[in-house]
Amino acid sequence: MLSIQSAVAYGHVGNSAAVFPLQRIGVEVLPVYTVNFSNHTGYGAWRGPLISPDDVRDVITGIEERGVLGDIDVVLSGYQGGEGIADVILDAVARVKAANPSAIYACDPVMGNARSGCFVAPAIPALLRERVVPAADLITPNQFELGELTGTRPDTIESTLEAVALIRAKGPSSVLVTSVERPDRDEDTIEMLAVTAEGSWIVQTPRLPFKANGSGDVTAALFTAHYRRTGDAAEALARATSSVYDLLERTHRSGERELQLVESQDAYANPRMQFPVTAL
Repeated sequence: MLSIQSAVAYGHVGNSAAVFPLQRIGVEVLPVYTVNFSNHTGYGAWRGPLISPDDVRDVITGIEERGVLGDIDVVLSGYQGGEGIADVILDAVARVKAANPSAIYACDPVMGNARSGCFVAPAIPALLRERVVPAADLITPNQFELGELTGTRPDTIESTLEAVALIRAKGPSSVLVTSVERPDRDEDTIEMLAVTAEGSWIVQTPRLPFKANGSGDVTAALFTAHYRRTGDAAEALARATSSVYDLLERTHRSGERELQLVESQDAYANPRMQFPVTAL
């Protein structure tokens, strides 16, 4: 897997969240960094460079020169801090697919969430809608981002499925919707919804009362890897949900702000599969 994302020295977001869980389930990851910050920007202060699109492209070219693009079966991207990086990602996807036509592009179209609204540069939502998402095979938006991508306000299961159908018509064959909140759900729960050409599935977990930066990056990475490996969206949903819930539950118990990523490693390798997945 070629994972083009941000990196931080302290804490776990972007590649610093996604790479270790992927390695722990046996996935060989080639991480390419788009930033190299001291910590994630949620602290309000950070140090380190935003890596220029030309430098990111140069790293990918160097990987290509090793002759390994044909071994890559997934290109994964997350938060896109500026407009220029989209061209680099799409070019990398084209290069990988030329070397391995069975490879897929998995895009986490990070824009914001229902509580904070959009927190990306103003040009990013349109860029994702018009160029990036149509090129993806799998996308992993949260429910708010799904609405931003489709110009809708999904809240019920029905309206969320309708929004998914709209976005699938634009290109991605598979969609994972995270942070699904519907008015008629059980109190203090949250859901995830997966839709592919084979069907639709939903899973519900308790809602933990805290925010954990990087949890979406782990979710996108694990679901993508499991789905790519098995071709079974229901199984991928069950495995990713189990792993991420146990990661979040351990982090909440710890009282720490950052994900307890290493401490939770057995949850990735041996998920408990404690949450039933229901076909819709």
